[in-house]
Order: sequence, then structure tokens, then C-alpha cells
Amino acid sequence: MLTLGERVRGKGRRVIMSDVAREAGCSQATVSFALNHTPGIKLSPETRQRVFEAARRLGYAMPTVQVSKAARGRRIGFIADQLASSPEAMVAIEGLTQAAQANGDIVLVAQSQGDEKIEAELIRTFVAQGAAALVYMTIFTREVTLPKQMIGLDMPVYLLNCYTAEQSHPSIVPSEIAGGQRSTRHLIDHGHRRIATITGEIWMEAAQDRLKGYRRALATADIPFDPALVVEGDWSASAGYTATRQLLALERPPTAIFCQNDRTAIGCYEALKEAGFEIPRDMAVTGYDDEEISRHLHPRLTTSILPHRAMGQWVIEQLEAFVPGPARYPIVKLECPLVERNSVVGPKP
Repeated sequence: MLTLGERVRGKGRRVIMSDVAREAGCSQATVSFALNHTPGIKLSPETRQRVFEAARRLGYAMPTVQVSKAARGRRIGFIADQLASSPEAMVAIEGLTQAAQANGDIVLVAQSQGDEKIEAELIRTFVAQGAAALVYMTIFTREVTLPKQMIGLDMPVYLLNCYTAEQSHPSIVPSEIAGGQRSTRHLIDHGHRRIATITGEIWMEAAQDRLKGYRRALATADIPFDPALVVEGDWSASAGYTATRQLLALERPPTAIFCQNDRTAIGCYEALKEAGFEIPRDMAVTGYDDEEISRHLHPRLTTSILPHRAMGQWVIEQLEAFVPGPARYPIVKLECPLVERNSVVGPKP
């Protein structure tokens, strides 16, 4: 029987990161974090070794930050609806830019603010500048209708953090259901059974999916769902503060709180400390997003990483393997790894 590497080489195509992930038995995000030595990610030595061995077996080209002297100099146009208010977009751009520079390519970045006229003009400009590919990113994960100027272009178009109903273009999003399930499972594994969650605005897909993951983890552990333990917030610290006070006022308060983003966790921390609770001894807390503040809270916050850097790098991998022609592309979902810090212990006896 042929190995995966032999099958890939037999088809005459370049080994890409998803091939390494299958060979190593892990997610594409884990492969990216291991091969790029991403700081702050606690991968076990065994996992790192498995990834490197799989990459070597398949003949995967290891990442390098050195620009090739034979640089091709392709231009990649990147359009985001928001930049200034979104660290996620900047992380995705950084991942894309680093991978592009390794190939001698450059990335041209623009903000559209969701304005159709601006988007149309940006697309025309990138095409006129001879862009080899376009990347279209939204800040909130959602289904989109692409600008008509993007339809039928003689170049690949990649969607980051969004997708189309007809799946006409390659798209990649975080695996939010799995992320919510993993965060909740982490609390369950520490012995908690009365676990609350503070959501974001529930009309948003990220909030809906993280809540689905929370409920799935409870169901898997045979823990009854209690709607009183779910409080809707708006991703802000003030909402986290208010929601935590509401949870503490319950006749049977939770022993752990899954905050669905790190800013919510900031408000949660403040409410708990104001009420005389010590984290994690009196209340375990997890966040989500792994914003820089999570490393500076006291105690440092256990949280989940949004894999936007790996999403940006994914574009270059897909560009290398691009085959022209119409197709239906499955939506790629990248794992949101959990970063364990100091905000979770088991409940008091």
C-alpha cells in the first residue's frame, strides 16, 4: 500500500500543511504552530516530534523567513471589512505576509468598511496592479455574498472568516463549536459540574457555535443543561461584570464560568474579586481569543486561541496548489487550541 507521501507525489502536486496534519494525526493549526515555533503555544514534545517526523516523511518544505533570491514577486490583494478595531485581522495579515515573504511575494492590504463601492474600486485596483490572488476577510464569522466584481476573476479568491452559501471559493473559519466544547470539557475534566457561560451577542455565529460546543460538552458528560447558567453578553468587560453578578445571585451559583471571550473574562474577574471570590480556588474561569491581556490578568487566564495566523498562512498553501476551474469547496475549519494557564482548578469539596 502506498503511503500518503507517495500518493501525493504520484499525483505530481506539492505537499501542503493539511497533508502533514493527516499524516501526524492532528489539526492543521497544530502543524502550523509546531513548524513555525509559535510562541505561547504549549504543545507537548511528543506532538512536536510527531509533526516534524510527518513533515520530513512527506517531504514538506519547512517554513523559512528568508526571502528567496529567485523571488517571484507575486502580488496578493487583501481586503478586510475592518482593520483598526480588529486584532484578529492584523494577526491574519501577519501570518499571510510571513508566508508570502518566504516565497518572495508581497501582500497589499486595504480596508473596505463593508462599503460596496469601496470594495468594487479595491478589486478593480488590485486586478489592474496584476494581483495573483485576492483574499477577502470579515471580522465576524458569517456567510457573505461576494461583490460581483469578484465573480469570474481569472485568479483565485480566498475567503477568511467567512464563506458563501454555494461554497464557490476556498474558505476557512475557526472551528468554534469544537472550541466551545473543548473549553467546557476542560472545566468538566477538573471536576466541575455546575458550569456557567457568558456568551457574546447571540445573533453572531461565533456566539451560537461556542454555545453549541458548551451544550455538547455538557451532554457528553451527562450534565443536565440549566438555562439559568447561560447569560447573554456583548463581548465587553462591562457585560462580563454584570453577567457574573447575575450568576452569583443564583440560589445555586456555578463553580466555574466559561467566558466566551477574554474581554468578558476581565469583567468576570472584577465581579468575582469584588464579591470576595479568589480565582481559581473559589471559582474557575476560562476565556476565549487569547488576547494579550489574558497573559497579564491575575491569575493568568486559561483561554483558547483563534487561529487567524494559521488562516493567513493557509492562503499561501492553497495558492501553491491552486487548480483553475469552477469547483465546490468544503469550508475548512481550523482548531482553536486551548492554552492552559492558572485560572482553573477543581471545585472546593
